[in-house]
Amino acid sequence: MAADLNIFVTEETVESDADGPLSGKTVAVKDNISTEGLRTTCGSAMLDDYVPPYDATVVKRLKDAGATIVGKANMDEFGMGSTTETSAFGATKNPVDPERVPGGSSGGSAAAVAAGEADLALGTDTGGSVRNPAAFCGVVGIKPTYGLVSRYGLVAYANSLEQIGPFAPTVAEAAELLDVIAGPDAKDATTRDEGVNSDYAGAADGDVDGLTVGVPTELVEGADDRVVEAFEAALSELEAQGAETTEVSLESVGHAVQAYYVIAMSEASSNLARFDGVRYGTSASEASGGSEGERSEFSGESGGYEGNWNESFARAREEGFGAEVKRRILLGTYALSAGYHDKYYKKAQDARAWVAQDFDAAFEAVDVLASPTMPVLPPRLGESLDDPLQLYLTDANTVPVNLANLPAISVPAGEADGLPVGLQLIGPKFGEETIIRTASAVEN
Repeated sequence: MAADLNIFVTEETVESDADGPLSGKTVAVKDNISTEGLRTTCGSAMLDDYVPPYDATVVKRLKDAGATIVGKANMDEFGMGSTTETSAFGATKNPVDPERVPGGSSGGSAAAVAAGEADLALGTDTGGSVRNPAAFCGVVGIKPTYGLVSRYGLVAYANSLEQIGPFAPTVAEAAELLDVIAGPDAKDATTRDEGVNSDYAGAADGDVDGLTVGVPTELVEGADDRVVEAFEAALSELEAQGAETTEVSLESVGHAVQAYYVIAMSEASSNLARFDGVRYGTSASEASGGSEGERSEFSGESGGYEGNWNESFARAREEGFGAEVKRRILLGTYALSAGYHDKYYKKAQDARAWVAQDFDAAFEAVDVLASPTMPVLPPRLGESLDDPLQLYLTDANTVPVNLANLPAISVPAGEADGLPVGLQLIGPKFGEETIIRTASAVEN
């Protein structure tokens, strides 16, 4: 099954001797999270044979909790994509319907859980990359508050936006995995004390009596009618269990997608500059199939190809990166360049602050916000790649959460035409218990 769906880039078992809350559980790890002695490619030819010498903090915590790692899950190259079709190792297929995409960029992780190839999985969420595939594959995915989970050992795409998050078949199991990976880390200065001695699994009690759920009208308008129908049915179920729903407005989210992509691409252009075939990444000769002796990865030498440093740099990046990565690096570099910084990057940061203020104001009146996770049903393989702009717009409901550094969860909320529909619940900063409690009520 795993091979048919192309779920794993590397399928290899790493067992733990520890006895902990995840003993007996198998976990798939997204291929941009460092695993000692286990290949970590980021879905890119640039890192085709990179083997990290250390574990990411979340991986160490998995092992300490007794989990068994069963492989590195396929992903969009460097996390850039919404369908897991931009991987250098081929597209992953959706276990629900193999003719459709699993969502991205953590599509391999979501597919591993949906197909039963792993009990749990870790993904990363930069603009919705945990919630999007969770919705398309019919599983649960959590994007934690920025700072709740250590990013040490995560190969960076956009530092200020991304978080590592769990996948599971149920809300309680996802919360149990979050309990294991959450908490401060001396190796990541952005982590906070919240999450120490957490009991998120205990919050999955389904008690929403008296809870106020806000529905941002801007995140429902324009969604597919079949998605809206399933979403509204899930809201009715919450009301039947004692929750109150009310409409709210988030005017700023209309600018969130534009702001998100300017910021994400700008950070990508900076983070990926180190992959030049000299400092990090494959050399041009390796990308072309060069011999072992010609390779320069991590050696500090520019071996295997001719020309000056600039020519070698260009060749390595031309051959090592895929089309989507090149597009985002070029656009990000343009946005940061002299003469355009104030016009694009600074305005994007202003919009980001506006989005955060809008969310803060909304949470003065409601406990949690709800919307469809994805405004569309999972597209067929290949049908969305020809129009990158339309593909970016499918992230409209998820990227505002990353701009505001808030927690959110996607929980299955029924089906439309036999395909899963996800409900997104957004909480205030470090409000994971509230969104987990509400999501568990959706499962009832």
